[in-house]
Amino acid sequence: MNFSPINPFFHQDRQTVPWAPEPPLPFRRGGRSNRPRTPMAPPPPPLPLLLLPLLLLAAFSAAEEFPRDGKVIDLDDSNFEAALSSIDFLFVDFYAPWCGHCKRLAPELDEAAPVLAGLSEPIMVAKVNADKYRKLGSKYGVDGFPTLMLFIHGVPIEYTGSRKADLLVRNLKKFVAPDVSTLESDSAIKSFVENAGTSFPMFIGFGVNDSLIAEYGGKYKKRAWFAVAKDFSEDWMATYDFNKIPALVAVHPKYNEQSVFYGPFEGRFLEDFIRQSLLPLTVPINTETLKLLDDDDRKVVLAILEDDSDANSTHLVKVLRSAAHANRDLVFGYVGVKQWEEFVETFDVSKSSQLPKLLVWDRNEEYELVEGSEKLEEGDQSSQLSQFLEGYRAGRTIKKKVSGPSFMGFMHSLVSMNSLYILMFVVALLGVMMYFAGQDDTPQPRRVHDE
Repeated sequence: MNFSPINPFFHQDRQTVPWAPEPPLPFRRGGRSNRPRTPMAPPPPPLPLLLLPLLLLAAFSAAEEFPRDGKVIDLDDSNFEAALSSIDFLFVDFYAPWCGHCKRLAPELDEAAPVLAGLSEPIMVAKVNADKYRKLGSKYGVDGFPTLMLFIHGVPIEYTGSRKADLLVRNLKKFVAPDVSTLESDSAIKSFVENAGTSFPMFIGFGVNDSLIAEYGGKYKKRAWFAVAKDFSEDWMATYDFNKIPALVAVHPKYNEQSVFYGPFEGRFLEDFIRQSLLPLTVPINTETLKLLDDDDRKVVLAILEDDSDANSTHLVKVLRSAAHANRDLVFGYVGVKQWEEFVETFDVSKSSQLPKLLVWDRNEEYELVEGSEKLEEGDQSSQLSQFLEGYRAGRTIKKKVSGPSFMGFMHSLVSMNSLYILMFVVALLGVMMYFAGQDDTPQPRRVHDE
């Protein structure tokens, strides 16, 4: 059977054309046809010509170079996509020229940019006038200023952490770090510990299969460093005080605390240890740690002191730390009246109260006092704390309500008064503009993102 060759530039689907007989040959005169000539279609352009626009586009994109010297890059709707394509880690400030918070943020970004650009995984800092290029801002859900986003290989993650230069660098380093680092030598372990710094806890698995903690390395990446040591000397066993493997060591450099988990490494045991070790064994209650408590569902054994920095308080903190080792289902915290009087007043404590005072706080609106153990006397405070915990677990408690704002109230109160004044001014300004605008459909300035 013979097949007719197929013209690659023309193909007719016979199934869609009804059958019809061939028309008769046209009448010829003088050997010439009287059928009007149909002009032949021009031949298809050669393949290189078809690819020429794509090649020109690729060349244009490659020619779009962005500075990597640590300066903040100006982007707009003409080069934003090119920046995403050529920069693996891009931190973008979507700002408005009239925004006061944006103006205060600018010098912080200028300070952080060269440090971020010098990381082993460089992060470039850029800014977009999203009030001018509103379509670009809307594409990424920008509804207020400033809006900060980290683009990791083109995928955006909104950043809501601190805007101070040093804290900005600290937090962004966590975003670009691997979920779990693999350490092949003593020198690699030392380098990992030094680079991690003191701001976040570290979890280092010695002789632990990395597949066991890979899930939690991703889940808790924003709150801790994770690593697996494949090869190490006994010196590290002495440093972190463990005597067998596998062992997972939790280290809080900022608080000079560490603890060891020997297993079991299945079920919820491992995650419970990691989750409970995200906080130090004894937590100084302040604006920063109060936010961390929001992610923890445990109740807080709270010691209220006169001054949490004096010698007597230092001794009590050591007693609390010993109790915390044996009671991991509770958070042990302490706060001084001198350090945060407004906070302790919600528990009916003032400078004239007899201190130290112990209570169990649910992190919200209620707390419990243990009958006969409301305060610690001088002497054996370890035994007094043990009696307090026994009474609490036995249910010999008196439940009370906090007399001031709840936990969420304290979270809201962390906004400074200056920020509140600015926000009130912006709201008033928007009200005046809406009043004078009447039925005008002109879009109004969007809201300001407070610190």
